Amino acid sequence: MPGPSLTSLRLAITAFFALDGFLFAGWVVRIPDIKHQTNASTGDLGLALLGVSAGAVLTMTLTGRLCRRFGSHPVTVVCMAVLALSVALPPLTRSAPALGAVLLLFGAAYGGVNVAFNSAAVDLVAALRRPIMPSFHAAFSLGGMVGAALGGLVADALSPTRHLLGLTVIGLVVTAVAGRGLLRHEPPAPPERTGASQASKRGGGAPGGRGLVVVLGLIALCTAYGEGAMADWGALHLQQDLAASAGTAAAGYACFALAMTVGRLTGTALLARLGRARTVVAGGTVAAAGMLLGSLAPSVWAALTGFAITGVGLANLFPVAVERAGALAGPSGVAVASTLGYGGMLLGPPAIGFMADWFSLPAALTSVAALAAVAAGIGVATRRALGR
Repeated sequence: MPGPSLTSLRLAITAFFALDGFLFAGWVVRIPDIKHQTNASTGDLGLALLGVSAGAVLTMTLTGRLCRRFGSHPVTVVCMAVLALSVALPPLTRSAPALGAVLLLFGAAYGGVNVAFNSAAVDLVAALRRPIMPSFHAAFSLGGMVGAALGGLVADALSPTRHLLGLTVIGLVVTAVAGRGLLRHEPPAPPERTGASQASKRGGGAPGGRGLVVVLGLIALCTAYGEGAMADWGALHLQQDLAASAGTAAAGYACFALAMTVGRLTGTALLARLGRARTVVAGGTVAAAGMLLGSLAPSVWAALTGFAITGVGLANLFPVAVERAGALAGPSGVAVASTLGYGGMLLGPPAIGFMADWFSLPAALTSVAALAAVAAGIGVATRRALGR
Protein backbone atom coordinates (compact mmCIF):
# COMPACT_ATOMS: atom_id res chain seq x y z
CA MET A 1 0.00 0.00 0.00
CA PRO A 2 1.33 3.50 -0.81
CA GLY A 3 2.05 5.79 2.12
CA PRO A 4 0.00 8.91 2.89
CA SER A 5 2.65 11.07 1.23
CA LEU A 6 2.42 9.29 -2.11
CA THR A 7 -1.38 9.14 -1.89
CA SER A 8 -1.64 12.91 -1.42
CA LEU A 9 0.84 13.42 -4.26
CA ARG A 10 -1.29 11.22 -6.50
CA LEU A 11 -4.38 13.26 -5.66
CA ALA A 12 -2.57 16.51 -6.46
CA ILE A 13 -1.34 15.25 -9.84
CA THR A 14 -4.81 13.88 -10.63
CA ALA A 15 -6.30 17.31 -9.89
CA PHE A 16 -3.96 18.93 -12.41
CA PHE A 17 -4.87 16.40 -15.11
CA ALA A 18 -8.59 16.99 -14.49
CA LEU A 19 -8.19 20.78 -14.47
CA ASP A 20 -6.29 20.67 -17.76
CA GLY A 21 -9.13 18.82 -19.47
CA PHE A 22 -11.72 21.11 -17.82
CA LEU A 23 -10.07 24.34 -19.00
CA PHE A 24 -9.38 23.10 -22.52
CA ALA A 25 -12.93 21.83 -23.04
CA GLY A 26 -14.35 25.08 -21.66
CA TRP A 27 -12.44 27.02 -24.29
CA VAL A 28 -13.36 24.66 -27.13
CA VAL A 29 -17.12 24.95 -26.61
CA ARG A 30 -16.91 28.75 -27.00
CA ILE A 31 -15.01 28.67 -30.31
CA PRO A 32 -18.17 29.39 -32.39
CA ASP A 33 -18.91 32.47 -30.26
CA ILE A 34 -15.33 33.69 -30.54
CA LYS A 35 -15.47 33.21 -34.32
CA HIS A 36 -18.58 35.40 -34.50
CA GLN A 37 -17.07 37.99 -32.19
CA THR A 38 -13.89 38.38 -34.23
CA ASN A 39 -15.74 38.31 -37.59
CA ALA A 40 -13.26 35.66 -38.70
CA SER A 41 -13.84 33.56 -41.78
CA THR A 42 -13.49 29.82 -41.47
CA GLY A 43 -10.03 30.01 -43.02
CA ASP A 44 -8.97 32.85 -40.70
CA LEU A 45 -10.23 30.93 -37.69
CA GLY A 46 -8.32 27.85 -38.81
CA LEU A 47 -5.09 29.87 -38.99
CA ALA A 48 -5.76 31.41 -35.58
CA LEU A 49 -6.39 27.99 -34.06
CA LEU A 50 -3.00 26.88 -35.31
CA GLY A 51 -1.65 29.16 -32.59
CA VAL A 52 -2.67 26.58 -29.98
CA SER A 53 -0.84 23.83 -31.82
CA ALA A 54 2.22 25.94 -32.65
CA GLY A 55 2.56 27.16 -29.08
CA ALA A 56 2.24 23.64 -27.69
CA VAL A 57 4.77 22.09 -30.04
CA LEU A 58 7.27 24.93 -29.52
CA THR A 59 7.25 24.60 -25.73
CA MET A 60 7.07 20.85 -25.24
CA THR A 61 10.78 20.19 -25.79
CA LEU A 62 11.74 23.28 -23.81
CA THR A 63 9.56 22.13 -20.92
CA GLY A 64 11.42 18.84 -20.74
CA ARG A 65 14.62 20.81 -20.13
CA LEU A 66 12.93 23.02 -17.55
CA CYS A 67 11.68 19.94 -15.69
CA ARG A 68 15.21 18.52 -15.56
CA ARG A 69 16.54 21.82 -14.20
CA PHE A 70 13.82 22.95 -11.81
CA GLY A 71 11.75 19.80 -11.26
CA SER A 72 8.45 18.78 -12.77
CA HIS A 73 6.36 19.93 -9.81
CA PRO A 74 7.17 23.68 -9.87
CA VAL A 75 6.96 23.71 -13.67
CA THR A 76 3.50 22.08 -13.51
CA VAL A 77 2.21 24.77 -11.14
CA VAL A 78 3.63 27.69 -13.13
CA CYS A 79 2.38 26.38 -16.49
CA MET A 80 -1.08 25.65 -15.12
CA ALA A 81 -1.34 29.16 -13.65
CA VAL A 82 -0.43 30.62 -17.06
CA LEU A 83 -2.96 28.32 -18.74
CA ALA A 84 -5.71 29.44 -16.34
CA LEU A 85 -4.90 33.11 -16.96
CA SER A 86 -4.63 32.75 -20.73
CA VAL A 87 -8.00 30.99 -21.14
CA ALA A 88 -9.69 34.34 -20.36
CA LEU A 89 -7.92 36.17 -23.21
CA PRO A 90 -9.66 34.91 -26.41
CA PRO A 91 -12.97 36.74 -25.74
CA LEU A 92 -11.02 40.00 -25.36
CA THR A 93 -9.78 39.89 -28.96
CA ARG A 94 -11.53 41.54 -31.89
CA SER A 95 -9.60 40.16 -34.85
CA ALA A 96 -8.27 36.82 -36.06
CA PRO A 97 -4.57 37.87 -35.82
CA ALA A 98 -5.08 39.00 -32.21
CA LEU A 99 -6.87 35.75 -31.46
CA GLY A 100 -3.98 33.79 -32.96
CA ALA A 101 -1.51 35.68 -30.77
CA VAL A 102 -3.30 34.93 -27.49
CA LEU A 103 -3.85 31.32 -28.57
CA LEU A 104 -0.10 31.02 -29.06
CA LEU A 105 0.30 31.80 -25.35
CA PHE A 106 -2.56 29.46 -24.44
CA GLY A 107 -1.02 26.67 -26.51
CA ALA A 108 2.42 27.24 -25.00
CA ALA A 109 0.99 26.87 -21.49
CA TYR A 110 -1.08 23.85 -22.54
CA GLY A 111 1.90 22.07 -24.08
CA GLY A 112 4.12 22.94 -21.12
CA VAL A 113 1.76 21.69 -18.43
CA ASN A 114 1.12 18.46 -20.34
CA VAL A 115 4.81 17.61 -20.41
CA ALA A 116 5.31 18.68 -16.79
CA PHE A 117 2.46 16.78 -15.17
CA ASN A 118 3.07 13.71 -17.30
CA SER A 119 6.68 13.77 -16.08
CA ALA A 120 5.45 14.05 -12.49
CA ALA A 121 3.07 11.16 -13.09
CA VAL A 122 5.86 9.00 -14.58
CA ASP A 123 7.97 9.50 -11.44
CA LEU A 124 5.04 8.51 -9.23
CA VAL A 125 4.22 5.43 -11.34
CA ALA A 126 7.84 4.29 -10.99
CA ALA A 127 7.81 4.85 -7.23
CA LEU A 128 4.53 3.02 -6.68
CA ARG A 129 5.47 0.20 -9.07
CA ARG A 130 1.84 0.08 -10.21
CA PRO A 131 0.58 0.85 -13.73
CA ILE A 132 -1.64 3.79 -12.69
CA MET A 133 -0.84 6.08 -15.64
CA PRO A 134 -4.25 5.51 -17.32
CA SER A 135 -6.02 6.81 -14.20
CA PHE A 136 -4.41 10.22 -14.67
CA HIS A 137 -5.50 10.37 -18.30
CA ALA A 138 -8.97 9.26 -17.24
CA ALA A 139 -9.04 12.32 -14.96
CA PHE A 140 -8.18 14.48 -17.97
CA SER A 141 -11.04 12.92 -19.95
CA LEU A 142 -13.48 13.36 -17.06
CA GLY A 143 -12.41 16.96 -16.62
CA GLY A 144 -12.99 17.55 -20.31
CA MET A 145 -16.46 16.06 -20.16
CA VAL A 146 -17.38 18.24 -17.16
CA GLY A 147 -15.93 21.32 -18.85
CA ALA A 148 -17.86 20.68 -22.06
CA ALA A 149 -21.10 19.96 -20.19
CA LEU A 150 -20.76 23.11 -18.09
CA GLY A 151 -19.99 25.15 -21.19
CA GLY A 152 -23.13 23.86 -22.86
CA LEU A 153 -25.23 24.72 -19.81
CA VAL A 154 -23.99 28.30 -19.48
CA ALA A 155 -23.61 29.10 -23.19
CA ASP A 156 -26.93 30.96 -23.38
CA ALA A 157 -26.76 32.53 -19.95
CA LEU A 158 -23.17 33.82 -19.92
CA SER A 159 -21.12 35.66 -22.51
CA PRO A 160 -17.82 34.05 -23.54
CA THR A 161 -15.99 36.75 -21.57
CA ARG A 162 -17.77 35.95 -18.29
CA HIS A 163 -17.67 32.19 -18.85
CA LEU A 164 -13.95 32.02 -19.57
CA LEU A 165 -13.13 34.51 -16.82
CA GLY A 166 -15.00 32.19 -14.47
CA LEU A 167 -12.81 29.33 -15.71
CA THR A 168 -9.75 31.45 -14.93
CA VAL A 169 -10.91 31.92 -11.35
CA ILE A 170 -11.66 28.21 -10.95
CA GLY A 171 -8.33 27.32 -12.53
CA LEU A 172 -6.31 29.60 -10.26
CA VAL A 173 -8.11 28.36 -7.12
CA VAL A 174 -7.55 24.69 -8.01
CA THR A 175 -3.94 25.43 -8.97
CA ALA A 176 -3.33 27.13 -5.62
CA VAL A 177 -4.87 24.27 -3.63
CA ALA A 178 -3.44 21.36 -5.62
CA GLY A 179 -0.17 23.22 -6.14
CA ARG A 180 0.46 23.39 -2.40
CA GLY A 181 0.13 19.63 -2.24
CA LEU A 182 2.37 19.17 -5.26
CA LEU A 183 5.12 21.56 -4.14
CA ARG A 184 5.19 19.93 -0.70
CA HIS A 185 6.69 16.81 -2.29
CA GLU A 186 9.90 16.18 -4.14
CA PRO A 187 9.41 13.92 -7.20
CA PRO A 188 9.72 10.41 -5.72
CA ALA A 189 12.55 8.19 -6.87
CA PRO A 190 11.77 4.50 -7.38
CA PRO A 191 13.65 2.06 -5.14
CA GLU A 192 15.63 0.74 -8.09
CA ARG A 193 16.40 2.44 -11.35
CA THR A 194 17.22 0.80 -14.63
CA GLY A 195 20.32 1.79 -16.53
CA ALA A 196 18.14 3.74 -18.90
CA SER A 197 16.57 5.70 -16.07
CA GLN A 198 19.92 6.45 -14.46
CA ALA A 199 21.31 7.63 -17.76
CA SER A 200 18.28 9.79 -18.37
CA LYS A 201 18.79 11.52 -15.01
CA ARG A 202 22.31 12.41 -16.16
CA GLY A 203 20.80 13.80 -19.35
CA GLY A 204 21.69 10.91 -21.57
CA GLY A 205 20.02 7.63 -22.28
CA ALA A 206 20.62 3.97 -22.61
CA PRO A 207 21.96 2.68 -25.90
CA GLY A 208 19.10 2.65 -28.35
CA GLY A 209 16.87 4.33 -25.77
CA ARG A 210 16.41 7.47 -27.83
CA GLY A 211 15.26 5.47 -30.83
CA LEU A 212 12.81 3.53 -28.69
CA VAL A 213 11.43 6.80 -27.28
CA VAL A 214 10.73 7.95 -30.84
CA VAL A 215 9.00 4.64 -31.58
CA LEU A 216 6.88 5.10 -28.47
CA GLY A 217 6.09 8.58 -29.73
CA LEU A 218 4.79 6.99 -32.93
CA ILE A 219 2.33 4.97 -30.83
CA ALA A 220 1.18 8.24 -29.26
CA LEU A 221 0.90 9.77 -32.74
CA CYS A 222 -1.28 6.93 -34.00
CA THR A 223 -3.56 7.33 -30.99
CA ALA A 224 -3.84 11.11 -31.12
CA TYR A 225 -4.48 10.98 -34.88
CA GLY A 226 -7.60 8.97 -34.13
CA GLU A 227 -8.70 11.31 -31.33
CA GLY A 228 -8.35 14.38 -33.54
CA ALA A 229 -10.13 12.68 -36.43
CA MET A 230 -13.07 11.62 -34.26
CA ALA A 231 -13.43 15.09 -32.74
CA ASP A 232 -13.47 16.89 -36.09
CA TRP A 233 -15.01 14.41 -38.53
CA GLY A 234 -17.09 11.85 -36.62
CA ALA A 235 -20.24 13.97 -36.38
CA LEU A 236 -20.00 15.05 -40.02
CA HIS A 237 -19.71 11.43 -41.14
CA LEU A 238 -22.87 10.47 -39.24
CA GLN A 239 -24.84 13.44 -40.53
CA GLN A 240 -23.55 13.58 -44.09
CA ASP A 241 -23.07 9.92 -44.96
CA LEU A 242 -25.65 8.21 -42.73
CA ALA A 243 -28.35 10.93 -42.61
CA ALA A 244 -28.27 11.16 -38.80
CA SER A 245 -29.99 14.08 -37.07
CA ALA A 246 -27.82 16.85 -35.65
CA GLY A 247 -28.40 15.56 -32.11
CA THR A 248 -27.51 11.99 -32.99
CA ALA A 249 -24.46 13.15 -34.91
CA ALA A 250 -23.26 15.10 -31.89
CA ALA A 251 -23.61 11.92 -29.83
CA GLY A 252 -20.98 10.26 -32.01
CA TYR A 253 -18.02 11.96 -30.34
CA ALA A 254 -19.72 11.63 -26.95
CA CYS A 255 -19.84 7.84 -27.42
CA PHE A 256 -16.17 7.81 -28.38
CA ALA A 257 -15.11 10.07 -25.48
CA LEU A 258 -17.17 8.21 -22.90
CA ALA A 259 -15.81 4.84 -24.05
CA MET A 260 -12.27 6.22 -23.91
CA THR A 261 -12.86 7.47 -20.37
CA VAL A 262 -14.21 4.09 -19.25
CA GLY A 263 -11.25 2.40 -20.91
CA ARG A 264 -8.82 4.59 -19.00
CA LEU A 265 -10.62 4.11 -15.70
CA THR A 266 -10.13 0.36 -16.11
CA GLY A 267 -6.66 0.76 -17.59
CA THR A 268 -4.72 0.16 -14.39
CA ALA A 269 -6.36 -3.24 -13.90
CA LEU A 270 -5.88 -4.04 -17.58
CA LEU A 271 -2.18 -3.19 -17.51
CA ALA A 272 -1.68 -5.17 -14.32
CA ARG A 273 -3.25 -8.18 -15.99
CA LEU A 274 -1.84 -7.95 -19.52
CA GLY A 275 1.27 -5.79 -19.27
CA ARG A 276 2.20 -2.90 -21.57
CA ALA A 277 2.98 -4.84 -24.73
CA ARG A 278 -0.18 -6.92 -24.82
CA THR A 279 -2.26 -3.87 -23.87
CA VAL A 280 -0.86 -1.95 -26.85
CA VAL A 281 -1.35 -4.87 -29.22
CA ALA A 282 -4.88 -5.61 -28.02
CA GLY A 283 -5.85 -1.94 -27.90
CA GLY A 284 -4.59 -1.21 -31.39
CA THR A 285 -6.31 -4.29 -32.79
CA VAL A 286 -9.63 -3.48 -31.10
CA ALA A 287 -9.45 0.15 -32.26
CA ALA A 288 -8.72 -0.90 -35.83
CA ALA A 289 -11.71 -3.23 -35.89
CA GLY A 290 -13.94 -0.63 -34.24
CA MET A 291 -13.02 2.11 -36.68
CA LEU A 292 -13.57 -0.11 -39.70
CA LEU A 293 -17.08 -0.67 -38.35
CA GLY A 294 -17.54 3.00 -37.51
CA SER A 295 -16.45 4.29 -40.90
CA LEU A 296 -17.96 1.64 -43.19
CA ALA A 297 -21.16 0.58 -41.35
CA PRO A 298 -24.38 1.24 -43.30
CA SER A 299 -26.40 2.32 -40.25
CA VAL A 300 -26.07 5.04 -37.62
CA TRP A 301 -26.26 2.71 -34.63
CA ALA A 302 -23.64 0.37 -36.01
CA ALA A 303 -21.37 3.36 -36.60
CA LEU A 304 -21.93 4.60 -33.06
CA THR A 305 -21.04 1.14 -31.78
CA GLY A 306 -17.88 1.26 -33.86
CA PHE A 307 -16.96 4.67 -32.43
CA ALA A 308 -17.37 3.34 -28.89
CA ILE A 309 -15.22 0.28 -29.63
CA THR A 310 -12.57 2.57 -31.11
CA GLY A 311 -12.55 4.68 -27.94
CA VAL A 312 -12.05 1.61 -25.74
CA GLY A 313 -9.23 0.38 -27.98
CA LEU A 314 -7.34 3.69 -28.13
CA ALA A 315 -7.87 4.57 -24.46
CA ASN A 316 -4.63 3.30 -22.97
CA LEU A 317 -2.18 3.55 -25.86
CA PHE A 318 -1.16 7.17 -25.23
CA PRO A 319 -0.72 6.70 -21.44
CA VAL A 320 1.42 3.60 -21.99
CA ALA A 321 3.59 5.33 -24.59
CA VAL A 322 4.18 8.44 -22.46
CA GLU A 323 4.84 6.46 -19.26
CA ARG A 324 7.36 4.16 -20.93
CA ALA A 325 9.08 7.07 -22.74
CA GLY A 326 9.39 8.89 -19.42
CA ALA A 327 10.79 5.79 -17.72
CA LEU A 328 13.44 5.52 -20.43
CA ALA A 329 14.45 9.16 -20.82
CA GLY A 330 12.84 11.23 -18.07
CA PRO A 331 11.14 14.54 -18.94
CA SER A 332 12.90 14.60 -22.32
CA GLY A 333 11.25 11.30 -23.21
CA VAL A 334 7.86 12.63 -22.14
CA ALA A 335 8.47 15.72 -24.28
CA VAL A 336 9.38 13.69 -27.37
CA ALA A 337 6.42 11.32 -27.04
CA SER A 338 4.01 14.19 -26.29
CA THR A 339 5.25 16.28 -29.20
CA LEU A 340 4.83 13.39 -31.63
CA GLY A 341 1.43 12.63 -30.15
CA TYR A 342 0.31 16.22 -30.48
CA GLY A 343 1.63 16.18 -34.03
CA GLY A 344 -0.70 13.27 -34.73
CA MET A 345 -3.64 15.26 -33.42
CA LEU A 346 -2.63 18.10 -35.76
CA LEU A 347 -2.10 15.79 -38.71
CA GLY A 348 -5.34 13.83 -38.41
CA PRO A 349 -8.07 16.38 -39.23
CA PRO A 350 -6.44 18.01 -42.29
CA ALA A 351 -5.17 14.68 -43.63
CA ILE A 352 -8.65 13.20 -43.45
CA GLY A 353 -10.04 16.32 -45.10
CA PHE A 354 -7.69 15.91 -48.06
CA MET A 355 -8.41 12.19 -48.34
CA ALA A 356 -12.16 12.87 -48.17
CA ASP A 357 -11.82 15.20 -51.15
CA TRP A 358 -9.86 12.60 -53.10
CA PHE A 359 -11.98 9.58 -52.16
CA SER A 360 -14.82 9.88 -49.62
CA LEU A 361 -15.13 10.63 -45.92
CA PRO A 362 -15.84 6.99 -44.95
CA ALA A 363 -12.75 5.89 -46.88
CA ALA A 364 -10.67 8.63 -45.27
CA LEU A 365 -11.76 7.59 -41.78
CA THR A 366 -10.38 4.11 -42.37
CA SER A 367 -6.95 5.73 -42.00
CA VAL A 368 -7.69 5.81 -38.26
CA ALA A 369 -8.05 2.03 -38.37
CA ALA A 370 -4.83 1.75 -40.37
CA LEU A 371 -2.81 3.74 -37.84
CA ALA A 372 -4.34 1.83 -34.93
CA ALA A 373 -3.14 -1.33 -36.66
CA VAL A 374 0.32 0.27 -37.02
CA ALA A 375 0.33 0.92 -33.25
CA ALA A 376 -0.53 -2.74 -32.65
CA GLY A 377 2.28 -3.76 -34.98
CA ILE A 378 4.74 -1.55 -33.10
CA GLY A 379 3.57 -3.23 -29.90
CA VAL A 380 4.41 -6.64 -31.37
CA ALA A 381 7.82 -5.46 -32.66
CA THR A 382 8.82 -3.81 -29.35
CA ARG A 383 7.15 -6.19 -26.88
CA ARG A 384 10.39 -6.92 -25.04
CA ALA A 385 11.26 -3.24 -24.70
CA LEU A 386 7.73 -2.37 -23.58
CA GLY A 387 7.84 -5.13 -20.99
CA ARG A 388 5.31 -5.47 -18.19
